Amino acid sequence: MEAVIAVFAVLFLLCVLLGGYVTIKAIGAAKRGIDRTVTQARRTVEDHTLRAKSFAQPGPVGEVAKLRLDLRTSMRATQDTLRAGVAEDTALRESLGLFERLSAHGQELDHELKRLESEPDRATLAARLPELRRRTERITQSADALRWAALDRAQRFGEDDLDALSAQIDVEAGALRHWQRDEPTPPAASPTQPGQQPGPASSASPPWPEVPAGDGSNGPQTWSRSERSEPAGEQPRPAIKPPGGRPAYPWQKKPRPESTT
Repeated sequence: MEAVIAVFAVLFLLCVLLGGYVTIKAIGAAKRGIDRTVTQARRTVEDHTLRAKSFAQPGPVGEVAKLRLDLRTSMRATQDTLRAGVAEDTALRESLGLFERLSAHGQELDHELKRLESEPDRATLAARLPELRRRTERITQSADALRWAALDRAQRFGEDDLDALSAQIDVEAGALRHWQRDEPTPPAASPTQPGQQPGPASSASPPWPEVPAGDGSNGPQTWSRSERSEPAGEQPRPAIKPPGGRPAYPWQKKPRPESTT
């Protein structure tokens, strides 16, 4: 009995620990989701604010806001492209490492530009604009180069895969049409006489039956149609009388001899 109670106690403790672990993970995931949402909302608000300052405030302040907006847009686009591509192409890990080093310089420049937005000395701000513009262009050009290289690499791999897929589809389509290569050519039909049924030459019957020859012939002969036909306009010949007179039949009376008296 004590063993059963101990087993149930251990199972209950495991369930409590598992429930606590799942709860902590769920709370952490929810907190990270909230943080991402807040960060994204804050970035969206900052971008709209910078875009409004670049149009609404001409002069050094508007130029600083435009430089900061260009820097953030380029760095964010490159970061999203590399992180999405490294999951499919491991060769982008080195590019992602280079971007992380570039991001340090970009964040430093962004913080400096943010401080200069509230600079009351407009003359000093205008004097530093050329150097700030040069640094921003260098960082954005490097980030753009990494992003476009990753996009070109993905597009090239996509074209290679499409070429291989097209070749396989062509082979499969040819295999599906195998009957066009295996179908034999039908033999040419031999000409037939009018009214004659086609059939093999070896089993064809003669066009007319054989006619036996008359007395004194050596055997049966096959007569052609031209030999049997009568000329046009000629009367049929009379039948030839058999030699020896008319044949005698049993029912006929014998002829009496003529009297000599």
